[in-house]
Amino acid sequence: MSNVKYTKDHEWVQTDDNAAATVGITVHAQDALGDVVFVDLPEVGKAFTQGEVAGVVESVKAAADVYMPVTGEITEVNEALRADPSLANSDPTGAGWFFKVRLSEPAQLDALLDATAYEKFSAES
Repeated sequence: MSNVKYTKDHEWVQTDDNAAATVGITVHAQDALGDVVFVDLPEVGKAFTQGEVAGVVESVKAAADVYMPVTGEITEVNEALRADPSLANSDPTGAGWFFKVRLSEPAQLDALLDATAYEKFSAES
């Protein structure tokens, strides 16, 4: 995936341009969670600030919050994921995306981790 940044909370953010992004959980996150059985997705049109809880992912082992990696407004949620939460396991960086967001502060992306830094962070945590 190009134009992808990562958070220390194990979300990925792929930007299409400076105004829109797609958000999901990382391969590391879904590995740690195990089989995902439920996702609680945010409401379209709702605005969140960076770091706010925007959703929840539940697995057979645990429940985890999904944090908003950048400030913005939800423009779309993945209804296919709501219908089949296992997509978060089988294709976390593709069909298992969680939501799309219109960025309010694109500069926040600069502070997120690139793939190399995220891999190093994940290996250490």
